[in-house]
Amino acid sequence: MSIYLKHFGLTREPFSIVPDPGFLYPSNHHRQAVAHLKYGLDREGGFILLTGEVGTGKTTLTRTMLKRLPAHVRVAYVLNSKLEVSDALASICHELAIELPNTNGLSFSKICTDALNQDLLKAHAEGKKTLIVIEEAQNLTAEVLETLRLLSNLETHTHKLLHILLVGQPELLEILAQKELRQLNQRVVSRFHLLPLEKDDLANYVNHRLHRAGAKRPIFDRACMATLYKLTNGVPRLINLVCQHSLLAAYSTETSTVTPKLVKQAAVEILGNQNTVHPLAKYWQQGVLGIALILVVGWFLTMGSTGNDQLTSANKKALDNALGVDEFAIKNQALTKALSSTSPSSSTTGPTAQPIKVPTLNPFAELFKLWSVSATEVYSQEDFMSLAKYQGLQAEQMSNGEVVDLEIINRPGIVRLKTQAGYVKSYLLTRIDASGFHLQHKDDVLLLDDQSFRDSWSRSFVYLWRPPQQIQRLSLGDTNAIAVAWLQQQLAAVDDSAEIIITGGRYTQAIADQVLAFQRDQDIAVDAVVGRETLLRINQLTQTNIPLLIKGSN
Repeated sequence: MSIYLKHFGLTREPFSIVPDPGFLYPSNHHRQAVAHLKYGLDREGGFILLTGEVGTGKTTLTRTMLKRLPAHVRVAYVLNSKLEVSDALASICHELAIELPNTNGLSFSKICTDALNQDLLKAHAEGKKTLIVIEEAQNLTAEVLETLRLLSNLETHTHKLLHILLVGQPELLEILAQKELRQLNQRVVSRFHLLPLEKDDLANYVNHRLHRAGAKRPIFDRACMATLYKLTNGVPRLINLVCQHSLLAAYSTETSTVTPKLVKQAAVEILGNQNTVHPLAKYWQQGVLGIALILVVGWFLTMGSTGNDQLTSANKKALDNALGVDEFAIKNQALTKALSSTSPSSSTTGPTAQPIKVPTLNPFAELFKLWSVSATEVYSQEDFMSLAKYQGLQAEQMSNGEVVDLEIINRPGIVRLKTQAGYVKSYLLTRIDASGFHLQHKDDVLLLDDQSFRDSWSRSFVYLWRPPQQIQRLSLGDTNAIAVAWLQQQLAAVDDSAEIIITGGRYTQAIADQVLAFQRDQDIAVDAVVGRETLLRINQLTQTNIPLLIKGSN
């Protein structure tokens, strides 16, 4: 371990430009990209596109996806895209460990194609999928792209035999849009363009990598983030380079915290001085700015109070946007109470639009955390449901719910809210109480009153619960000795007066009457069916280690 890493308490290099899947920060764009890639793989063959500017993390994302593929998916990973047709086919066969026969009288391309076809048929018969991944696909020639299209034709009567993932820069989209490649372009079953990080994600990205490298404390001053974003425009590779040299600069000056000044100095070393202008141009710019300032001041002096009123009414919205004011947070005055009660520096009079900052990753990971499940890399709802099942949890989705349904379910979950600007965001609903609905989104915490929540909620809700292993569902007349015995034990735990009834393992009317009484007492659907709603309420009343929306309700 280098001395400079020890200086910051790190166990490994946090900002290496090597595409290490272990350091991938699951931003919203990356989670969407993984969802699109997995959707493409679930389709029966075809092309999948992943594009993005240089340094946005395409390779890291691709390797993360490959690392998490199930065992029945074979992968041919081609890094060198500047190949002729025969070399491209040979590379694919080599990656799939296909032995090429010595056949006279046939071209090498024909030999490779026939061998590949036979291998794909064999793999399909064994229940396996085959994926070809080609990096820097914008370098592929038209001949190679046409060969790949022909390979995608390999199929049985009912299934395509091959998936092909093309990873490249935005030029790839222009290439595929050409008329001679329209057949290939029409076979793309899923495509995604990866964008740089958003400004709000930058601090989480930096801290995520530092944490993965062993950091136990903040190393970059919070003021660094605005400077870092301005210098890199959110491109992960540039962020890594600047941060790495910023750490070296801090170590060389024997300081333990990176300041904006050190970030700027590191950026000059890495990116060069991009702000250099001609000396005369500098004075000319200053003169123009000075004249403009005089004109603006004169305009304000002549406009007087009428002009000020016009400015306030006509430009308030634009000014709010320029200052980054969250209109959605301002609308809900209940947020004021939450901020004043949690922040020691908050005023108890007058609203504020500044959200509370908390270190979060994404709603799925935060929901798992409430169930004591560590899950930092959850990119899609499909991943979320798979991991939930692995952890003995059940993920449920409600698409047309009411607030009363949330109260009946009484578990934290993910809701989708529509902002005044028309955007839809996913929030983690953590609590409902007399003050309102408590929500988290990335680094924002919101407290909405009842009407504001109802007005903005899309009525979708994704939540977790832990179903009992002994029972899934019971209806009158069912025979299941284990389930009936478990049900009677739970009813007796809730109500001491409940009698244990001998039924021979059958769900009889006598037990159904107990269930009906329980459902009436709990104000849930009264139907004598022991289904999800009844089991949720039984769990709530008999278990103390589950997270609830309404505190103290068990």
